[in-house]
Amino acid sequence: MKSMTLKTYGPESEFEVVDIPDPTATPGHVVVRIEATSVNTIDTMIRNMGSDLPLSPALPAVLGMDFAGIVEEVGDGVSEFDVGDEVYGCAGGLMELQGTLAELINADARLIAHKPKSLSMREAAALPLVGITAYEGLTRAGVSEGQTVLVQGGSGGVGHIALQIAKHLGADVTATGTGSAQMKLMSDLGAYPVDFAATPIEEYVTTQTGGTGFDVVFDTVGGPNMTKSFEAAKLNGHVSTTVALLELDLTPVHFKGLSLHVVFMLLPMMHDVGRETHGAILKLLAELVDYGAVKPVLDDTQFSLSQVGAAYVRLASGQAVGKVVINV
Repeated sequence: MKSMTLKTYGPESEFEVVDIPDPTATPGHVVVRIEATSVNTIDTMIRNMGSDLPLSPALPAVLGMDFAGIVEEVGDGVSEFDVGDEVYGCAGGLMELQGTLAELINADARLIAHKPKSLSMREAAALPLVGITAYEGLTRAGVSEGQTVLVQGGSGGVGHIALQIAKHLGADVTATGTGSAQMKLMSDLGAYPVDFAATPIEEYVTTQTGGTGFDVVFDTVGGPNMTKSFEAAKLNGHVSTTVALLELDLTPVHFKGLSLHVVFMLLPMMHDVGRETHGAILKLLAELVDYGAVKPVLDDTQFSLSQVGAAYVRLASGQAVGKVVINV
């Protein structure tokens, strides 16, 4: 089968067309013919940093985590999927797991689910990693009806799904971004949009919460921005973050009694612990999508498998509005 393979790591490394053996279904796995895959920030980090990240595959490497496609072969012990089923998931692209920048993948059946019926393959491929991350961040923080939720980075991959799920759970959602396109997207998805570049934190905390702070802050920006999330949260509130790779003074967390939740959804894939949880979340997300509560937003620019490098550039540029998807 055709794959796009990296033979070196680094920002200037190039993907090469390489023919690799077709996979066969091992016990507990299914072989899926990939129709589409999406690019996530972690994919670009692996390409750029290589062995500096403990989850990077050995070279030569086939990256890519998300996919949607059609089951071609079912391994022993798999009863929930049949040949011809349309499925989606996040099941490769790190450590020893072959990625989705290829025509076929031997995917752990615990990491996938039946594709939402109302989504195209491209749309379904955009959802797994960001959808699972958003769901974990909100549920670990206990988001419920009537609460106030702030999504930092509400137009991003995780953010735009998180604000939709929070709305479905009955929360009053505020989301931060900047620029007219991001403001419109967040508003269209049901959140109160805030331009963080033009609006001080205390202003929108006062406007949206009466000055008490948000019940839950979902920070998809991370880094130094976490201090802003601490400032925006109410006393004894919750902060979920997807980017906690830094040294940070937690004094504000202590004096506000905050609960801090670090979401790293790749752990089940990395350690083969609790992988069935991902399959269960994907099944629930498919139900939310088909119910009309959640829909992934895709960037208008389309890429073929041979244009992977350009797709990575598009995501890194910050110009994409919605998920960057590659047609396989």
